[in-house]
Amino acid sequence: MADDPRSSTDEAPQPSLATAPEPGRSDEELRRLGEALDEQSGAVLQRTIARTHAESGEEAEGSFVRVSFERICTLSTHAVAQWMAGGHADDLAISGEEAWGIFGQLVAHRAIPLNEVTKRCLRWRDAARDELTECAQDLDVSPQTLAGAIAVVQANLDATLVGMCEVFENERKRTDEELAHRQEELAFMATHDPLTGLPNRTLILDRCEQMLMRARRHKSPVAALLINIDNFKTVNDTLGHGVGDELLRAVTARLDGIVRDTDALGRIGADEFAVVAEEISLAAGPELIAERVLQALSEPFELTSPRETRLTITASVGISLGDRATAEEMLHDADIAMHRAKWDGKDRYVVFESGMRAAVQVQMELEMDLRDALKNGEYFLVYQPTFDLRAMRPTGMEALLRWNNPARGVVQPSDFIPVLEETGLISQVGRWILEEACAQAQTWVQAGHDIGMAVNVSGRQLDSDDLVVSVRRALDKSGLDPGALTLEITETTLMRNAEETARRLGAIKALGVRVAIDDFGTGYSSLAHLQQFPVDALKIDRSFISRLKDNPEGETLIHTLVQLGKALSIETLAEGIEQQDELTILQEEQCDSGQGFLFARPLDVAAAEEFLNTWPGEPSPAPPPHVPAAAVTPGSEQPPAQTGHSVSSRRLSADPR
Repeated sequence: MADDPRSSTDEAPQPSLATAPEPGRSDEELRRLGEALDEQSGAVLQRTIARTHAESGEEAEGSFVRVSFERICTLSTHAVAQWMAGGHADDLAISGEEAWGIFGQLVAHRAIPLNEVTKRCLRWRDAARDELTECAQDLDVSPQTLAGAIAVVQANLDATLVGMCEVFENERKRTDEELAHRQEELAFMATHDPLTGLPNRTLILDRCEQMLMRARRHKSPVAALLINIDNFKTVNDTLGHGVGDELLRAVTARLDGIVRDTDALGRIGADEFAVVAEEISLAAGPELIAERVLQALSEPFELTSPRETRLTITASVGISLGDRATAEEMLHDADIAMHRAKWDGKDRYVVFESGMRAAVQVQMELEMDLRDALKNGEYFLVYQPTFDLRAMRPTGMEALLRWNNPARGVVQPSDFIPVLEETGLISQVGRWILEEACAQAQTWVQAGHDIGMAVNVSGRQLDSDDLVVSVRRALDKSGLDPGALTLEITETTLMRNAEETARRLGAIKALGVRVAIDDFGTGYSSLAHLQQFPVDALKIDRSFISRLKDNPEGETLIHTLVQLGKALSIETLAEGIEQQDELTILQEEQCDSGQGFLFARPLDVAAAEEFLNTWPGEPSPAPPPHVPAAAVTPGSEQPPAQTGHSVSSRRLSADPR
């Protein structure tokens, strides 16, 4: 334990060897005493340890502290002894720096209290003094030389204590600064989103409360906008969470560019952002902010990780305007309006109205019932025949989902299938549909009916490789020939992620299953897109068929679509045939297949079997007899047409699905 003779004059004064009686450096007695002390450094250590045990009654706290003190004790004894034996003062200073540095860090890191360090320094001094006294007696060293040696030990101790305190103070300041910085980081993390750096829900609620208080005092407007990215889960599922995270940061930059500094922008959920605005920002109404949000997000995003990706997204925006009791209530109302925007078709904004709360309650109850429907066996399938328009014979059935709830009765597909899509339940229900439809198709095949089975596939199902697994399992369980199964996919679904979709459809085609594009003509497929996918059939949307009579250009459009199919060697199937003249035109244009109410409504299993068993065996261009009244699908909106070869000319507008 030594002082540093190299200290500059502008530092705090420290004790030094100059304070001790200076024996002559050539003094033989001091040299011999130093050599003896160096040899007995182990004894000094043992004396120090013994004093510590005697005074504290226990060992040092932990092996690290104990080893540190033993190192310092041995180092200091050796350094002082070497100096007395004629060593250089710089060596003493270096060992002193190491000693007080270790001491200071022990204290600063709270490994041991400062007062305990001081006590141990004093115990070392006393142990070194006792050892010097014994060595002086053995060597017959003069009292003056011994006093000088003890003074050197004391001066070293004083310098060490001063140096240790300086190190301790510096370490304490650094530790306190690190702690304060860490506390700031924790406070930021508690109130901000780590991915985007935006305020999180906690901070947004706080700022919204402040705006509400100002609005009450000044009677000024305040509004909350909740922004939800449409189909964001699809991005994560198909392109990966890395792309999803990059998209969220890009969305943050877009939103930050259109929101005023006085407004609060935050991320309050996985794909949800909030804007809380007041006074000047609302001069033109919150609708203007919503329009700017939708416009900003409509421009394509150029993403780069892990590869260059161009994405176009939309968003649904809910707006709550005016005073609310709490910020929670304000965001809740904006959330209700946002869900209404999604329900209305997405890519739009909706302003909250009081009646929406009741609608949300109804929606929540509907979701709860749908979650129990599968395990309760409430779903069932109906089947609509498809026909070869040349031979006029049934070639297949399209499986269509229905729901019979004990309290609600038979629920229309348009009232519950969108909810299945929105909640993701459609994936689980879709697996059940595949297995049920394949099993029924195999039953009919074994009964001697040469027909196939078509099953609609949702976008959610196509977003995952589980679809391929589900198709294979359904075929294996039923024993159905893969070529008898057709998966129907809408144009819009195909183009959500063309590359991944093409890969999954390729895997499905490898099983031997057919693929059809449903509602063809209503999406945005091009010839290049059709060539990209392994497509076997195009289902011409019924909106084109229904306009054949009233639209002079309808026949031209049908002709074009049919010829496109022929050019690509793809089957064409017309949906929604309801009138005899529609059938005649389609036959003249050589459309391959068709389905619609002119032939049959969707039928339950028993009615479908009767239909297959009673259909005339000989081909006939005339319309087929309609199914009996008992075969009409439960819950259909229109009564059955008259039986016989004549069919009502009244257009049946109910959605067959």
